[in-house]
Amino acid sequence: MPCTTVLVGKKASNDRSTMIARTDDGHFDVKKLIVVEPKDQPREYKSVISHVTIPLPEDPLRYTACPSVDPKNGIWAATGINAANVGMTATETITTNPRVLTADPLVVYQKPEKEGDPEIPGGIGEEDIVVLVLPYIRSAREGVLRLGQLLEQYGTYESNGIAFNDENEVWWLETIGGHHWIARRVPDESVVLMPNQFGMDGFCLEDAFGEQKENLCSADLREFIEENCLDLNQNGAFNPRDIFGSRSDMDHIYNTPRAWFMGRYLAPYSHSWDGPAAEFGPESDNLPWSLVPDRRVAVEDVKYLISGHYQGTPYDPYSAQDTGKRGIYRSIGINRTGVTSICQIREGVAEALKGVEWIIFGSTAFSAALPVYTQVSKMPAYLSDVSLDTSTENFYWGSRLIGALTDPIYGSAIQNIERYQNMMAVKGRQLIKEYDQKYQNQPEEAVLEEGNEKLAEMAKKLTIQTLNKVLYEASTHMKNGYNRADN
Repeated sequence: MPCTTVLVGKKASNDRSTMIARTDDGHFDVKKLIVVEPKDQPREYKSVISHVTIPLPEDPLRYTACPSVDPKNGIWAATGINAANVGMTATETITTNPRVLTADPLVVYQKPEKEGDPEIPGGIGEEDIVVLVLPYIRSAREGVLRLGQLLEQYGTYESNGIAFNDENEVWWLETIGGHHWIARRVPDESVVLMPNQFGMDGFCLEDAFGEQKENLCSADLREFIEENCLDLNQNGAFNPRDIFGSRSDMDHIYNTPRAWFMGRYLAPYSHSWDGPAAEFGPESDNLPWSLVPDRRVAVEDVKYLISGHYQGTPYDPYSAQDTGKRGIYRSIGINRTGVTSICQIREGVAEALKGVEWIIFGSTAFSAALPVYTQVSKMPAYLSDVSLDTSTENFYWGSRLIGALTDPIYGSAIQNIERYQNMMAVKGRQLIKEYDQKYQNQPEEAVLEEGNEKLAEMAKKLTIQTLNKVLYEASTHMKNGYNRADN
């Protein structure tokens, strides 16, 4: 699915937490947040899309997930944090080129051509990856290694990027064709910005085939590159983006501007982003995969990035100024997003408190981020009990309604949205702080579940209050409005 990912190393964050975030931009997928207990994890997995069957280990960990409410197309667990405080988000759909796909074709499900012929299963993809990996890993590095093994064995039917984080490290993996992959440890002081393109602009083969401190890859990557004449680099450089990625005109409209907007926000002083002499522009092919931000990054900054629609630039589709460039680039916060999460693994707190998942449903531009504890056996009904029918009784539909009502009346309603988002952040942080302390005095899971219930109650109250306000504003802007004084 076309998504946007942000990864934050521990020295780049304000509180030395690691963060991974991704907008899950499906087609208005109805989503929920649940906890999957080990007894409910399958021991044999079968993909709906690719029909591949995969045996699973007998010792899964508990984990959170954001599956689709309608299971007809599979689980699509999207993101979560497991009992070992390892976070994962999957997947960022990325691009590649015909040379790679010829050398290592995608593993696509093949229906029987005629009655009696066998079906040929495909590989694994976004539908499957969280369920296949997250319950079985105890570090971000282990996540890379397990997924890499699955890719080499079963292959994939799509090009994807996947993120993992634990208390100390953030790792990013990108698939190459059907069975190959590379992964890098995100530098502690850096933030990674990923639209729907092959992202890595550097990779150390010597480390990947040596100590493997910060680089990992499929076992035959060197031979794969050489035998298929994939290396386009000059003067001894090794840029994976040039070797494995795409370079299309559509990237300049759909992908690179998102990375430009995020980099412009994070490093406005150390790099030049605007004007004819800018170091980087919205259509630059050399936008950095990672950069050191000019100031440390908080959760609210990540939320702002993944809600972006080119605010402060001529490309903002909601701008009141007729710049002639409004809406020409694909926004980050778009209408069809199902769920977005910021998986935050904190330092300096008890093990049960480390994993906090900030959940956002619907279009991030208009939705608020709600933090919840992840080391619990259940989530509040406001987050987990989601119907396929529209309702104000859960966070998903409340968020969707606010976005749909606000979009056409942006100028008059956005102040209500900004107040809503800020108040959710303030009250969410206050409750997390309160229940962190309560847990220190009473270290029981029930305390965290109580905290989550309080957080859900707060979210419901603020969401309905905001819905009331934007509904009123939208009603006053209806085209059939009329007063006798209008004569």
